[in-house]
Amino acid sequence: MQEIKGGITTPRGFQAAGIKCGLKENKKDLALLLSEVPARAIALLTTNRIQAAPLKITKEHLRDSRAQAIIINSGNANACTGRKGLSDARLMTQLTARNLQIKEKDVLVASTGIIGRPLPINKISRGIEKLRQKLTVEEKSSAAEAIMTTDTFPKEIAVKIRIKGKEVFIGGMAKGAGMVAPHLATMLAFITTDALIAKQALKKALKDSVDKSFNMITIDGDMSTNDMVVILANGLAQNEEIETGEKSFKCFQEALDFVTLSLAKMLVADGEGATKFVEIKVKNAQDSREAKKAACAIANSVLVKTALFGEDANWGRIMAALGQSGIKLKED
Repeated sequence: MQEIKGGITTPRGFQAAGIKCGLKENKKDLALLLSEVPARAIALLTTNRIQAAPLKITKEHLRDSRAQAIIINSGNANACTGRKGLSDARLMTQLTARNLQIKEKDVLVASTGIIGRPLPINKISRGIEKLRQKLTVEEKSSAAEAIMTTDTFPKEIAVKIRIKGKEVFIGGMAKGAGMVAPHLATMLAFITTDALIAKQALKKALKDSVDKSFNMITIDGDMSTNDMVVILANGLAQNEEIETGEKSFKCFQEALDFVTLSLAKMLVADGEGATKFVEIKVKNAQDSREAKKAACAIANSVLVKTALFGEDANWGRIMAALGQSGIKLKED
């Protein structure tokens, strides 16, 4: 595996764009990602019981595990907005499909921003019309910028691997900053690949990667209504189809793990108000479940956080946090 300069449009057949449509003052706030052919699509969505309108539409459109485009706005979460919010999210997919001349059910939608405010759908409608003309491979960074909220820099990555003699690319972009906690923090992540991979293999790869990356980070312990991770695989690398249990699957999994973990670390480094980046390593745990409980107990402890902020090496606070984790442990 080789990390290369690039992002969401590095895999074959993907284009993107990001523009200002007026949701945020003087900043890009509307992004579009397009695959030139329909792609296999898997999404992991927030576990918050209150789910924003875009997530409900995306879940509905992903029943066939297929998508070709994703329309994303920042500056407004379109969450807790009732029936109007749901119809606005659906209208975003309808307008995008019409402009791209693709099927509406092949368009996914995501939003991020302030909860509870009506979505300025007229501004978004005009923006969607402009986005089609801006779509290129080169506009990857403008798309990454357009999905940002309190982030201070766009988060992008790309890697290259070889699978059975074919060159395969994986690219990604994400946004995070405030309210980041395990179980899909307050964040959006979009991953693309030109790999040909079976649906169940893609689903397993994404879930395993997210469990080791986005679901293992925390900043302030809050979980959002809008979080999602989506992967699109369009198969344009023309490799032999990847199935679970094969050597090629392991190669793909390792590359995807690198992409998601790299993006997750960028989110933590850019956390709203964060002054420290801390990685917690747990050794000699009974199993991975206990290791995760121990790590999360330490990471989410307010006393541990204040010790880290004050640069006070008070290891007793770490022990106290471990004692509350519910795992079996020995004091020595």
